[in-house]
Amino acid sequence: MAEGTGTLPRKLDHIRIAVEKEVESGHPTLLGDVRIVHQPAPEVDLDSVDLSVEVFGKRLSAPLMITGMTGGHPDVEWVNAALARVAERHGIAIGVGSQRAAIEDPSVEETYRVVRREAPTTVVVANLGAPQLVLGYGVEEALRAVEMVRADALAIHLNPAQEAFQLEGDTRYRGLLRAVKEIVDNVGVPVVVKETGTGLSMEAVRQLSALGVECFDVSGLGGTNWVKVEVLRARERGVEPPRPPDGFTDYWGNPTALAVVEARVAAPRACVIASGGIRTGLDAARAIALGADLAGVALPALRALYRGGDEALDRLIASLKEQLRVAAYLAGAPTVRDLMVRPLTITGRLREELEARGISLGALVRAKIARLMALGRRV
Repeated sequence: MAEGTGTLPRKLDHIRIAVEKEVESGHPTLLGDVRIVHQPAPEVDLDSVDLSVEVFGKRLSAPLMITGMTGGHPDVEWVNAALARVAERHGIAIGVGSQRAAIEDPSVEETYRVVRREAPTTVVVANLGAPQLVLGYGVEEALRAVEMVRADALAIHLNPAQEAFQLEGDTRYRGLLRAVKEIVDNVGVPVVVKETGTGLSMEAVRQLSALGVECFDVSGLGGTNWVKVEVLRARERGVEPPRPPDGFTDYWGNPTALAVVEARVAAPRACVIASGGIRTGLDAARAIALGADLAGVALPALRALYRGGDEALDRLIASLKEQLRVAAYLAGAPTVRDLMVRPLTITGRLREELEARGISLGALVRAKIARLMALGRRV
């Protein structure tokens, strides 16, 4: 391992590059191909729209999440503290970044523990990487990660594309499903499997759902591209990434809108989190209309915090909530869950992708109804 490329320095590199550089994919999320049908006689008052949802046994004020980004270096403890404060204030969920750093070096545990201290009541999701499970992490490390933040769920993140272009990348994934099954059976909290910017697929969701995974964060193509981050990071150090990146920096992966539909159809009763390029409350509404339970943001929250502190992040989350409320109102949905069964149209590239993948709109509707029924809602 080259000097300065260990886990702790890498944490700072990732944050700095994400904040300062152009790291978003050049490919769209395809959420723009979704139109929620406008209802000019909505039969619901705007102020009465209920955005609250229940996730992992807790009630959130809105179906939003600040997805896991960081932790593991003393210089980013304030970031997790601020993100957690705002999540608690707004009653939304929050995840932490990979906890590998603290498993390796307990002296940095506080950079993660601060999240539960600042967010004592809302949903907190712990985080471990799939490559670490393959390389030997097991139930003991998973339980440590959960205890560290007193988590309501544990995320296992999949990042094979990022690892393929990272200077220190771990690209061994053989044996992952067996390792995930062991965690699911023994960790004692729901397990979330999340991608990291290149999107989940129908095939992967089916496999993992059969193992007992209860929640999927699609983290699709169209938001932060971690291949691009790793290429920038390598070149800053005066070297090329381990493999030629070419089109992988923008165009490899499953777009967010497609990944949401694939996850919902593959696991109709599971919780689905839509992340990857969610930038507005309308994006969140479209994702929920496609079948997501929550919408997650990462880069916009991080940049708002760095550029304007808690106040700017507060404004961002408040804006997302109000735009989502307006979208539900204009769709005639008295609750945000009702967006799942409000009329919508799917056109353009997204429709073509769904047809190519053999997913009919009827199958999507049936899957969304199955999810609402699993939540105990009458449809």
